[in-house]
Amino acid sequence: MYFYIHNQTPAGQADRLLKSGGSPPFADHKDLYAMIDSIALGDVKWEGFTCTYTGEKPNGHPPWMDGTYDPYHEYSTNGDERQLRDFMSADWAWNQADIIAGDPETLGSTFMPIILRSDKMTVSVTTGNNEYYPLYLSIRNVHNNPGMSTPKVAKFGDGHFRHVIYDLGPYIADYKEQVHLACIVSLLVSKPFTNDFPRADIHKIMAPDILHQVIKGTFKDHLVDWVEKYLVLTHGRTEADCILDDIDHRIAAVSSFSGLHHFPQGWGFKQWTGDDSKALMKVYIPAIEGHVPADIVRAFRALLEFCYLHTLDEIQDAVSHFHQYRKIFKTSGIIPTFLLPWQHSLMHYTHVIRLFGTSNGLCSSITESKHIKAALGQMLVTNQRLSKLAAARVDFDSHGMLKANDRDNDNDIIINHGPTVLQAHTWLAQTVPTGSNTALCAETKHAHNVLALAEELHLPSLPALICCFLYEQTCPNNTQDLYEIPLAACPRYEGKISVFNSVCSRFYALSDLCGIGGMRVEHISSCSLWRNEFSCYDCVFVNTGSDTEGIRGLEIARVHAFFSFNYAGTAYPCAVVRWFDVIGDSPDPETGMWMVRPAYNTNHFVLPRPHSIRM
Repeated sequence: MYFYIHNQTPAGQADRLLKSGGSPPFADHKDLYAMIDSIALGDVKWEGFTCTYTGEKPNGHPPWMDGTYDPYHEYSTNGDERQLRDFMSADWAWNQADIIAGDPETLGSTFMPIILRSDKMTVSVTTGNNEYYPLYLSIRNVHNNPGMSTPKVAKFGDGHFRHVIYDLGPYIADYKEQVHLACIVSLLVSKPFTNDFPRADIHKIMAPDILHQVIKGTFKDHLVDWVEKYLVLTHGRTEADCILDDIDHRIAAVSSFSGLHHFPQGWGFKQWTGDDSKALMKVYIPAIEGHVPADIVRAFRALLEFCYLHTLDEIQDAVSHFHQYRKIFKTSGIIPTFLLPWQHSLMHYTHVIRLFGTSNGLCSSITESKHIKAALGQMLVTNQRLSKLAAARVDFDSHGMLKANDRDNDNDIIINHGPTVLQAHTWLAQTVPTGSNTALCAETKHAHNVLALAEELHLPSLPALICCFLYEQTCPNNTQDLYEIPLAACPRYEGKISVFNSVCSRFYALSDLCGIGGMRVEHISSCSLWRNEFSCYDCVFVNTGSDTEGIRGLEIARVHAFFSFNYAGTAYPCAVVRWFDVIGDSPDPETGMWMVRPAYNTNHFVLPRPHSIRM
């Protein structure tokens, strides 16, 4: 289990370790895999299915009652707003299904689109920059065989045979690859490779590539680079370097928040990854504000809104604003022209989203890591083995085969897959048996009573805060202002407490990679020594009961401690927070971001019920 789950040891390294001497439990990695595959528990196969309406059909029944649903159109429950998320929910798959259904030869066949992706790679710089183009496919069949014009019988994972029609679907490629694929090379124009494939036109199946076109291209290689050029052109190299140093300091000083990457050395690193660029996008606007003209800040703001807004109208509006504000780079002499394919591609995103679904579902970041040898089949085998190991562990535990001191307590996280909720729910990390539905994390070595925690937090008023907190919890019907109640009238507690490094927060995240039902799990940290280097006190949004949407219905706080204690037979999970006040009644007009400042009137506060914390 350590090899396969915790350390994820490659097969070669596992062999070297197992053969290094002693009496290992397995002869080699094949022996280990064979043992896992032999586990009868957790052997669940992935299956696909279609749905049809089987109930009673009234006279004049709507057309959807007669349909068989595989490609589908999804609409919100509030009105008739179209929702475009998955590839099969968009227009291209729907249109292809209509074409197949309209041909008597292919009517009733299962539609199997093939999604392609290629990206140029340099094998070795020292041996002459040998380049090759790996081709990634969602399935194995890409040949122009009868399976693309007439149905081909194929056996599916459920054991049934079906007539299948294969088709070339979206092709994910950066601009340079798109030029090659469309055969636009110098003055020579030849036939694209899709020319002899039925229902395939390379000019209509080019998918957007948000990683290279937007994140690495428009943001990193264009805007970030242009900011430095603007500073040098305006202030000279010496003064520009001082401003860039201040930008680095601002980036490094960003408050901890779950989902925000920390850049302790600023952004001046040599090798950028896609994750680095996406993380920098979230903190770059406040870092440059005040050092560059307002239109440059607004250009960055429009690009971020393009990436994170949810409706097609909002996305198109963000593109229009971006084209308007980017003009400052040309008028200031930074660039001579906007004939830039990466930025031009932004104009077509609403169209391709309608065709293929959300752009993060068809993105080169999905296959970026596959430059290292990997295969879909191996991934499925790995997932199945993990399921077997998890099921076996639960079975062993239920039979008393795992002693308490043998259970892992190395801060591994077990995610609670509960029902979908819109507001976030949080749980204090706690030591519990593996296999339960609670987030698992070892309790940290902190203060064990109230006075010790007050000393650790440099917060002498903590005992009084807990007294007020207990009065509020034990007297919920009290209508008197809490600050008017004498401290002597409040319950007193200075006994044992349990302090925790983090809580697990589960919430609905529309734009991020989520689990079943669109849910996402993250952790809110509050510890004085993070990875033996720095303190980490995350900031949070707190729902205090308001029904107002957005930041107007939330409070902002920074968590200084998570702890729990028992009083009069009741367990109280708590958080010590420092409140922030929102500045003004609207976001900053240039950055589009809300501004906050520490609230000096209430200072620290003991917050009850951690489930009210929202990410």
